[in-house]
Amino acid sequence: MAVRSPLEIPPRPSNLKELPAPPAPKALLPERRSYKKWIWPVLVALLAFAGFRYFQSKQQQRATASAQAARQANRAISVAASPVRRGNMPIYLRGLGTVTAFNTVNVKPRVDGPIIAVHYKEGQFVNKGDPLVQIDPRPFQVALEQAEGQKARDQAQLKDAQVNLARYQALWDGGVIARQQLDTQAAQVGQFQGTLEADQAAIDNAKLQLSFTNVTAPLSGRIGLRQVDVGNIIHAADPNPVAIITQVQPISVLFTIPADSLQPVMAKLRAGTKLPVDAYDRADRNKIATGTLETVDNQIDTTTGTSRLKAIFENADSALFPNQFVNCRLLLETRSGVAIVPLPAVQRGAQGSYVFVVKPDQTVTMRNITTGVTEGNSVEVTSGVTAGEMVVTDGQDKLQEGGKVQVRPENGAGGTARP
Repeated sequence: MAVRSPLEIPPRPSNLKELPAPPAPKALLPERRSYKKWIWPVLVALLAFAGFRYFQSKQQQRATASAQAARQANRAISVAASPVRRGNMPIYLRGLGTVTAFNTVNVKPRVDGPIIAVHYKEGQFVNKGDPLVQIDPRPFQVALEQAEGQKARDQAQLKDAQVNLARYQALWDGGVIARQQLDTQAAQVGQFQGTLEADQAAIDNAKLQLSFTNVTAPLSGRIGLRQVDVGNIIHAADPNPVAIITQVQPISVLFTIPADSLQPVMAKLRAGTKLPVDAYDRADRNKIATGTLETVDNQIDTTTGTSRLKAIFENADSALFPNQFVNCRLLLETRSGVAIVPLPAVQRGAQGSYVFVVKPDQTVTMRNITTGVTEGNSVEVTSGVTAGEMVVTDGQDKLQEGGKVQVRPENGAGGTARP
């Protein structure tokens, strides 16, 4: 038996099909190179198209913005305007004030006794001399009658002494009696005359005490709440008054102003000028009454740096009430013929105060101004505008130099009607 070599390949059986040979690895390389050739041009084309569309949209946005800007430049802005007027500008000094009764009286009894009548009503306006309270007068009437009786007795004694003095005078003239008896009788007559004078004083005192039983109003004013009732026994030494009366016509107001403003006020007072003072309500909107400055306090409050002033008001309508809080305006002077603009027209910037002036061609120009005193809704302008020019009072935030405007018509209330 022949021995086969281990390297000898056995023959392939005849019944097996032949398998196709695997493709050579070198056949895949041409196909991959063709794919890389067309993908880069596609990416470049897509990027170019996207860039073109972005550039086209930007161009459209710029065109739209330019068109809107052109329309905005050509469109007139609606504003409110008011003319610069020439008039009088009042100069006021303002201060917080408190209404104070011109006089306040605590009515107290002068004698002791029970109350038998109260003649006033709470809150009533009483006049000087009106009866308020009646104290039982009977003990004082008895004292008066007693004093009058004592005077009558002493008058009788004086008359008897005077008759005896006449007799002694005749006897002295006849040389019957001594001079000493005549002088003694004359002294007795003088003694009784002095007693009569004391009796008259006692009568006057009794009448005075009797008059004190009728407590009357010492001045005209408004009476407060009732302090006593009928049947109460009151004494002159009681701490509580029978009634409290405050004089409210006229009435005074104490208010303060800064100490720096005191010298012009003092100069006016020394010159004899009557300075008017207006009292406004707590909101400082409605005027309550008008009076005149009476005087200035004699010292400055160092804690607040203010000085107190006193004004007098007639208060005929009783609009002012004691301890009422008011806002006071002291008219120091009035400047005549100055240019005045509304307060909303004045704007402030880095260059100072300015206004927008409406020119005849319906365009606006910004103009710097110099302001003076501001009072309420009016501002004094010393330079920059002239009377008759139109200044914008509303809508300044949309304006530019040379921009076109359309002035809104004024309404019936004196303002402007908004579109």
